[in-house]
Amino acid sequence: MIRKSLSRLLRGAADVVSPPSKAEIQSQPGVGVTDSGKNVNTNTSLSIGTVWACVRLLSDVISTLPIQLFERTADGKRALKYDHDLYSILHDSPNADMSAVDFWSAMQTALELRGNAYALKLKAAGDIIGLDMLKPDGMKVSRDKSGRLIYEYSDSQRSGKYTEDDILHIKGFTLDGVLGMSTLAYAKNTLGLSISADSVASETFKNGLRPSSLLQSNKLLSPEQREAYYSRLAEWSSRRAGSALVLELGETLTPINLTPEDAQLLGSREFSVEDVCRWFGVPPFMIGHTQKSTSWGTGLEQQNIGFLTYTLSPRLRRIEQSISRSLIPPEDRRRYFAEFNIEGLLRADSGARASFYSQVLQNGVMSRNEVREKENLQPVPGADVLTVQSNLIPIDKVGTNYQGNNGGQQ
Repeated sequence: MIRKSLSRLLRGAADVVSPPSKAEIQSQPGVGVTDSGKNVNTNTSLSIGTVWACVRLLSDVISTLPIQLFERTADGKRALKYDHDLYSILHDSPNADMSAVDFWSAMQTALELRGNAYALKLKAAGDIIGLDMLKPDGMKVSRDKSGRLIYEYSDSQRSGKYTEDDILHIKGFTLDGVLGMSTLAYAKNTLGLSISADSVASETFKNGLRPSSLLQSNKLLSPEQREAYYSRLAEWSSRRAGSALVLELGETLTPINLTPEDAQLLGSREFSVEDVCRWFGVPPFMIGHTQKSTSWGTGLEQQNIGFLTYTLSPRLRRIEQSISRSLIPPEDRRRYFAEFNIEGLLRADSGARASFYSQVLQNGVMSRNEVREKENLQPVPGADVLTVQSNLIPIDKVGTNYQGNNGGQQ
């Protein structure tokens, strides 16, 4: 409670949450009008279903993985440091207004869209007591004459000039090691095409690229009679749709089915999904696009391993190393380190887990209490001993009374 109160006090009374203004949205760096004529910014990009799904998937998965602080012990093992102040900041609540899930979700969303995520270190008596996220669009990074990085921040709620000692800066894919590259900036033409395809599809189903039906008459109609036909059909479609249409003598109604294939939109929209997924490194099947088979394996476990290896691991390592570099003092970095717990992503089905545990127990790789810990079970007395099977004998001793090194054969 004391840490949260200090965190809220340091943030200042003027720090009120409010939506970005139109001027802030339009002035975002790295976005603007694309070759297709569409304006791309954070809001318009997130209106694309594929962008929303990719960003939400990555931010939800990473933010719900527990991040923990460990200490390296003298015997080479690791121990969780629940009593360290940084543990509760990273794992529970970085500031008075956010849970850890909220904070890391917002930070990861900024990383995916803008390539950089920033947080202001909240300090009391020189110690870090919290982290407050800053909008990446309001940050300008430069170097002073001495070569130090300077962070100049400004938005509608606060402004300030900070050094590296004040800012936690997590970079995405980068060219110079100083700033991450904005996905919106480099993918804006791809995103503009996707917005255009959605607009065309909307207009197609709103107005139709061709008539939905033909009403034929065996006599020549005057302009007044044609207008009467249009009015009659419009009234029927708006007020009596689904009921039978009464035709006059000599009239024939022929429906024309309009499909996305007829408008040649389906192929372009499918390609748009796959193209956007490439920018975020997300396999299409992970966001529900299952039209094509995947080469990442057939089981959920294999697909999770592929997703973890090629998509999540680089992102997790960037966050872990940024925490070590920015939040842990240099003299303590060999002793303390932060790490995400990825056990949940690697969990197999119950049958596969039982088989795996059986093997490691029989071969003395893990104790029974270590297995119970992985299954979120309480330890039991006497289950910390490593055990092995005692019935393994040399093949040439089969059929004899072999007693191993402590006895002979009889």
